Amino acid sequence: MEKLTNTEFFISSFRDLIFKHSTKFIAALLILIIGFWIIKKMSVAVKKILEKRNVDDSLSHFLVALTRISLKVLLIFTVLTQAGVNTTSFIAALGAAGLAIGLALQGSLSNFAGGVLILFFKPFKIDDFIEAQGQKGNVKEIQIFTTKLLTPEGRLAIIPNGILANGNVINFTAEGIARVDVNIGIAYNADIKKAREVLLEAMKNHPDVMKDPEPFVGVSSLGESAVNLVVRSWTHPDDYWKVFYDITEQGKTALDQSKIMIPFPQREVKIIS
Repeated sequence: MEKLTNTEFFISSFRDLIFKHSTKFIAALLILIIGFWIIKKMSVAVKKILEKRNVDDSLSHFLVALTRISLKVLLIFTVLTQAGVNTTSFIAALGAAGLAIGLALQGSLSNFAGGVLILFFKPFKIDDFIEAQGQKGNVKEIQIFTTKLLTPEGRLAIIPNGILANGNVINFTAEGIARVDVNIGIAYNADIKKAREVLLEAMKNHPDVMKDPEPFVGVSSLGESAVNLVVRSWTHPDDYWKVFYDITEQGKTALDQSKIMIPFPQREVKIIS
């Protein structure tokens, strides 16, 4: 067997090295091209799925961008590995950085996750009247970290989405109907049947009180100085407070006109000489 000279051996080794790495390079390049094409198709598919589910536009754009970036990062690591680059140290550094950032932004990440859940599952939407975390008001704005409520007093309540997504929320608007309960007391010697008829007539004459379900008047309790009646009607959530105040006033007026007394606390004082 003919022995190769040093120059020939170097050229042969270099040729083998180039062939070996060029194969890896071509494979990595093909993976990169095909990977970007797949990512583009997956981004479009995710966008269509979110649109079909009527996901909020801001959340939809964010999720599509997050999906695209995550897949591109995964693709880059795959390409580098295929090209023969040792990515173990990069992955370890990235994991450590992610853990540090997660610990530093624990509260913010909780609010961010809560915002994503709220925008995705929609337990309430803009202009809904809700009660949450001890606050009542109309939803003015749903941001990715906080939700803003406009209270009946005209105050702006800002609630973090983390506790809002994990707490109890009462949505008064979702069903499109709200029950209005007004408590009115009448004297013990008053005619309950007549009082019921008078109060029912007052509710039926109100333009914002629904005919179905029908208004209701019943005895709720027997108090110390009055028979307590619950005067119940149904209305649209936007008209709740208007109906509440109107029925309270009109109920009192109707009872006065029918000579049915609404008792009030009285005290007798006897002077013994």
